[in-house]
Amino acid sequence: MSDTAASPTPQDTPDTPILGTLLHEGVYRIVMQQPKAMNALSRQMMSALSAELTVAAENPDVRVILLGAEGKVFCAGHDLKELTAARAEADGGKATYEAIMHQCSDLMQQIVRLPKPVIAVVTGVATAAGCQLVASCDLAMAVDTATFCTPGVNIGLFCSTPMVALSRNVAPKQAMEMLLTGESIDASTAKDFGLINRIVPRDYLDQVVQKYAEMIASKSAHTLKIGKEAFYKQLEMPLDKAYDFAAQTMVDNMMAVDAEEGINAFLQKRKPDWKDC
Repeated sequence: MSDTAASPTPQDTPDTPILGTLLHEGVYRIVMQQPKAMNALSRQMMSALSAELTVAAENPDVRVILLGAEGKVFCAGHDLKELTAARAEADGGKATYEAIMHQCSDLMQQIVRLPKPVIAVVTGVATAAGCQLVASCDLAMAVDTATFCTPGVNIGLFCSTPMVALSRNVAPKQAMEMLLTGESIDASTAKDFGLINRIVPRDYLDQVVQKYAEMIASKSAHTLKIGKEAFYKQLEMPLDKAYDFAAQTMVDNMMAVDAEEGINAFLQKRKPDWKDC
């Protein structure tokens, strides 16, 4: 597949693609392009993201996925105007709310279950379900001015679904602090909490993120798939079951072509020739 791109634009217009994409050296960038709407997770945005992630999962040329956004807000969470409009429906919006919350939950689980690493690239505010989006990604890099919060409690709507992703990435007391206070934390605090991996000055972000992603993309895609799947599965198991599962995963991994090639390449002091199987 050749490089493909949809250039991000600073303003939302009817002609502006909701997402921009670029594939280069195995790294697939997906950029949310609705800065005026604060890249909110509207039903349209969630559908577009899910469809693009499916494309990326099925494309063998894609080895790592970067998820970023245009504008000062990485993602403002659910579209509150969309939610409010649904109150005019006969059931007060209940059916719409159920559909939206399930759609969001499915999107977050899709990211976790995707066979390829997904890295959030946060250049602004990540709030509520936007913070959930960051927490759902396998890794996260942020500029030093990025901020994070789960402010639902401030408007009478506890961030219950963001809580699922947050509590699986952040220590319980830190997660509860964010959920109960609704206050923003800066990038340094987010790194201390375990929500993000690295903080990068904005001027160097593209260079550092691309290098970081290309390093991961250089690994065996088969090995990355095995490892990501095993990581999330064992987290939900008791210790003894986790070790039994991990041991069997290691055995299965050892039988793979790329494991044999990788070990031989290491012993022979040469670069491995991955077959991704």
